[in-house]
Amino acid sequence: MKVKYCIFLLFLLLPKFAIGNNIAATPTLSALTTIAIAAIEKKIVVPNGAKVKITPQAIHSAQYIPACSGPLKASLASNRDIKRNNTVKITCVSPELDYPWQLFLNVRVDILFPVVVSKRLLGAAQIIDEKDVDIAYIEKSHLRGQQQIKLNHVIGARLKRRVPANTPLFDNHFCLICEGDTVTIIARTGSLNIKTQGTALNDGNLGDAIAISNRYTQKKVNAYVSGIAQVTIRL
Repeated sequence: MKVKYCIFLLFLLLPKFAIGNNIAATPTLSALTTIAIAAIEKKIVVPNGAKVKITPQAIHSAQYIPACSGPLKASLASNRDIKRNNTVKITCVSPELDYPWQLFLNVRVDILFPVVVSKRLLGAAQIIDEKDVDIAYIEKSHLRGQQQIKLNHVIGARLKRRVPANTPLFDNHFCLICEGDTVTIIARTGSLNIKTQGTALNDGNLGDAIAISNRYTQKKVNAYVSGIAQVTIRL
C-alpha cells in the first residue's frame, strides 16, 4: 500500500502528465517566441534589398503558462498587414482543459533599408568626400522616400546644412549642382554631342530638371543634372 501511495504522489508532482497518447507539458519560453516569429515570417513581405528584424516581447520566466498536450498554434491577432508593432495569438487546445488557453505576444518588426549615411558631423557648404559617407541599414520609419542609396550620387555634392553623424542623407541636405554654379551643358542629338558653358539658376541633384542660362547667348534652357557640374539637354 505504501508503494502505491508513493507512486500516486509522484504522479501528482510531475510537471508533465499523459492524456491518452499525448503528454501535456508547459511550453518553453523559447518555443513560444519561435512560433510567434514564424507567424510573422509567414505573412510578411520583405522589399528587395531590405533586412528584417523580428523581436518578440520578453516573457517573464515567472509568468504562468498552462500545460498543453496538443500542438501550439500561432496567428496574427488581427487580419491586417504586418506593421512595426504586431500582436500574435498563441493557442492550445488540450483535452484536459475546459476551454482552449490563449497567450498574446507583442512582436516588433523592423524593416531596414540600405541608405547613404554620414559617418561623422558634416558642416554646411562642405563638399562631400568618400570618407564622409557610408551605406547603413536604417529602419523605414526614419526614412522619407528621398534618401540616397548610392554613394556615387552624393560624393562631390555640396551640403546645404549641417548634418549630424549617422544621419541618412536626403535630397534636401545637398545639391550636386547648386544655384550659381558654372556647368557644362551637353546637347545630344544622335551620335553628336555639343558642349557649351552655362550657369545654374537653381539647385538640383542627379536626374533633376533645372534651369540653366547659356553663358554666350544668355538664353535660358531646361536641362537634366547628369553629373558634377554637368547637365544634359535632350534634343
